[in-house]
Amino acid sequence: MTSPPGLVIAAPRSGSGKTLLTLGLMRAFSARGLTVGAAKCGPDYIDPAFHAAATGESSVNLDSWAMAPELLRALASAAAETRDRSRDLVLCEGSMGLFDGVAGAPGRTGASADVAAQLGWPVLLCVDVSGQAQSAAAVVKGCATYDPRVKIAGAILNRVASARHQRLASEAIEALGIPVLGALPRTVNIDLPERHLGLVQAEEIAGLDALLNRIAAFVAAHCDMDAILFRAAAGDFVEGAAQPPLAALRPPAQRIAIARDVAFSFLYPHILDGWRRLGAELCFFSPLADEPPPGDCDLCWLPGGYPELHARELAAASLFLAGLRAFAETKPVHGECGGYMVLGQSLTDKSGRAHKMAGLLGPAFSFAERKLNLGYRDARLAAAHPLGAAGARLRGHEFHYATAQAPDAPDAPFAFVHDAHGGVEQSEGSRRGRTSGSFFHIIAAG
Repeated sequence: MTSPPGLVIAAPRSGSGKTLLTLGLMRAFSARGLTVGAAKCGPDYIDPAFHAAATGESSVNLDSWAMAPELLRALASAAAETRDRSRDLVLCEGSMGLFDGVAGAPGRTGASADVAAQLGWPVLLCVDVSGQAQSAAAVVKGCATYDPRVKIAGAILNRVASARHQRLASEAIEALGIPVLGALPRTVNIDLPERHLGLVQAEEIAGLDALLNRIAAFVAAHCDMDAILFRAAAGDFVEGAAQPPLAALRPPAQRIAIARDVAFSFLYPHILDGWRRLGAELCFFSPLADEPPPGDCDLCWLPGGYPELHARELAAASLFLAGLRAFAETKPVHGECGGYMVLGQSLTDKSGRAHKMAGLLGPAFSFAERKLNLGYRDARLAAAHPLGAAGARLRGHEFHYATAQAPDAPDAPFAFVHDAHGGVEQSEGSRRGRTSGSFFHIIAAG
């Protein structure tokens, strides 16, 4: 069985308008009656939630640095098929600039170009032409020739100032033999709201469905939708090629209690789907609704998210905190990033007010003194853990602004990590009794 046609929607740099274009195309093609599969290059929790809202289906992360090629192809296959047939189209949103990644083996740099090359999907290039006209063609030519593995299907111009501006940029680009398939004028009416870790989460935006419809109408009005669909190409991977036992991460327990609400929303669908395929039972609960982890579960997992925006409510969630402490007396608890902070002694919000947290781990955390920590991480477990034996390797990333204050008697480390640039290995996270946590977000087993 061949895969359905697909496109990687990428750009020469961040901030070019990839997300708006991707969401508009996803919703517009879905409104035409097509079944649209969705994917996101690289480590990102927020964009896939918008993809799901736009298409009605889960979106999958595809990461060439953290994922072995066979896993990446298997996840692409999952995005390309419904329960009983192939989707009509797969749209994969790139990350940063098309070729931006880290040092790594060929095809394993984390760049969007790696995903396009491995899967055989051509690239629809979103080009911000503000402040330039014919010079945009030089940028497009560079993208078209920089990596021979990558095929540019066409360009979409964004932030076009006038008909003359559009004509000058389009004629220069098309003289290269690359079609211009759309031109989006400048607009301030459909911007997506942002905060410190990126876009405001999809579930927090009132009237999101209407907003997606406006984005779709805007994109469809200024793009040649038939030409874009024609330029999509079938990938050179086979659907269903790697089915169930292949998963990004083995389940850490049989029955897993998972916090899920707007404070704990950073959950990779491919991790959860893999756990389900391998037979784990997932039980969701809401700390913000003052729900404790279900006592009949074998392990509690607190994902990342935005607990710093809800620190007062979490500190007042007495049933949740008491239930979490009771759970940790006999069963494992693990927190990633935001979840890690809730397991600590306190969480200080950006105004400088400290809120008491679960107290299961030693550090206290603060957003009053912020420092950005960002990048891929290669980790090895410091000791045997539900996630693996001592020394087991995990690949993932950090993206947080919080600072941590270690206690006088530091906890044992959760893992030892180094970055993708060959940095010195450092201890990461905390472990105390059955409770563990770290700023490290797992993408896949190493």
